[in-house]
Amino acid sequence: MSRISSTLSRRTFIFGSLAASATLAGCSTVPQTGPGDQAQLKTPLPTIKPVVEPEVVAPAPAPATSPEVATRYAQLQDGGFTIPAIPYEKIDPKYYRQQVVDPTGEPAGTVVVDTASRFLYLVQPGGKALRYGVGIGREGFAWKGEGTIHWRQHWPRWKPPTDMIARQPGLAKFSVANGGMAPGLKNPLGARALYIFQDGKDTLYRLHGTPDWRSIGKATSSGCVRLINQDAIDLYERIPYHARIVVYQTPLRGTGA
Repeated sequence: MSRISSTLSRRTFIFGSLAASATLAGCSTVPQTGPGDQAQLKTPLPTIKPVVEPEVVAPAPAPATSPEVATRYAQLQDGGFTIPAIPYEKIDPKYYRQQVVDPTGEPAGTVVVDTASRFLYLVQPGGKALRYGVGIGREGFAWKGEGTIHWRQHWPRWKPPTDMIARQPGLAKFSVANGGMAPGLKNPLGARALYIFQDGKDTLYRLHGTPDWRSIGKATSSGCVRLINQDAIDLYERIPYHARIVVYQTPLRGTGA
């Protein structure tokens, strides 16, 4: 009887050891087995491949919270006109008006246009700048250098140049001789226009508002430097009298979203 009990005890010990070994193998990435265990198993335990967790990439910070952006581009009453709210969700957030580290190195109060990156900067004190998204038209690529914002207009009249009228004869009714297009929501110059002079002469380069928010961040068929009307009004109110302007046709170093 003692021999039977001894045999059963040895079997119980062996099978108990195997069960414990299998349980430990399920909790680790590699089965933990010794030389004696392999002799007791008919087939070796499978190797469990380690689980590789996917890399988690933190999202880029938004330039502002949605309520702030919604307020920035909300419907606006100005000069007797109702400027519609901008569907800002349909615009790349990097083109929202926002404060950034100044990449220009220019003195505070200077306006800098980076046509290649579709950004306009108003340099502020302390190494900061207000950045606006812009659309660049054909005329916007025609001039670069330094000048002065010599003249600015609130709800300007639009007077297309003669070469534009030559391309689009239907615009003749808005010529200089005919007094131009009256101010309004459909006027291509939008709610504000800033006129750039160099050496006392009009360069025909303009910063202006636009009702076409879809053109922001893009190259367009006509016009100079377009801003959303809400941004054009904001810039108009901030720039100093006879502000200096610098226009680049190549990207500024260190610029980005």
